[in-house]
Amino acid sequence: MPRVLIAGCGYLGRAVADLFVGRGWEVEGWTKSAESAQQLSTKPYPVLAVDLALEHGVRAQTENFDAVIHCASTRGGDVDLYRHVYLDGARRLLERFTGSRILFTSSTSVYAQTNGEWITEESDAEPKHERGKILRKAEDLVLANLGIVIRLGGIYGPGRSALLKKFLTGDAVLDLGSDRFANQIHRDDATAAIQLLLQRGESAGGVYNVVDDEPILRSECYRWLATKLSRPLPPTGRSTSKQKRGESNKRVSNAKLRAIGWVPRYPSFADGMERSVLPNLDIENA
Repeated sequence: MPRVLIAGCGYLGRAVADLFVGRGWEVEGWTKSAESAQQLSTKPYPVLAVDLALEHGVRAQTENFDAVIHCASTRGGDVDLYRHVYLDGARRLLERFTGSRILFTSSTSVYAQTNGEWITEESDAEPKHERGKILRKAEDLVLANLGIVIRLGGIYGPGRSALLKKFLTGDAVLDLGSDRFANQIHRDDATAAIQLLLQRGESAGGVYNVVDDEPILRSECYRWLATKLSRPLPPTGRSTSKQKRGESNKRVSNAKLRAIGWVPRYPSFADGMERSVLPNLDIENA
């Protein structure tokens, strides 16, 4: 039975662990705190409190795994936390699990293009923001060790959608003067991509964009939500929100991932919202 470590059992990591358990893998999960580990104590796999930011914690672990998935999150942390969790965390996992296949979950924010152009894995990935630069250093470290890097779009799914939250809380703005494409991925499609990539037989790694088929302008997203939920459009104006990983405007292609057999269950934001998110949303109290 193959064994996999999920280093970061957050929103994505828990779904990844559940999928691998269902596919017959032996799973171990790590989460930052003992409190978080206790909250996951009913899972059909052990969850340990191991903080990737602490070197001794990673080195102290004695189990070995066929595959290790780094999907820890800083939850919007500062630059120092990014460095500790993503770069230092990747280095510690590579040093400890030298015989394992490593998969690192990065972000499409490493692409800094601004003209709405289509982006592939061969496109320049030269982020201008410090957080993005840290992600790129972690990517290079993993790739140098023949690992897999996936660049995730904005993750959404049951109980989570940044754009939906902004719309419902009144923080959304129709900024038509600087409208930007949103590249998104449903959580369940991201987990399926990870499972596919780790079950393939090649020894070499590589970079894969993990996004749905249809990048959507933010204005189009808000218009769709307004129509679907029978709510007013957000006000028109200039957005004042700051992007922690820098401003960009691009359309990210998933053609490389599709070419190896991955097919998204939710190929567009509308599909994911209509079939997965909105049916479980308490619209009256949202």
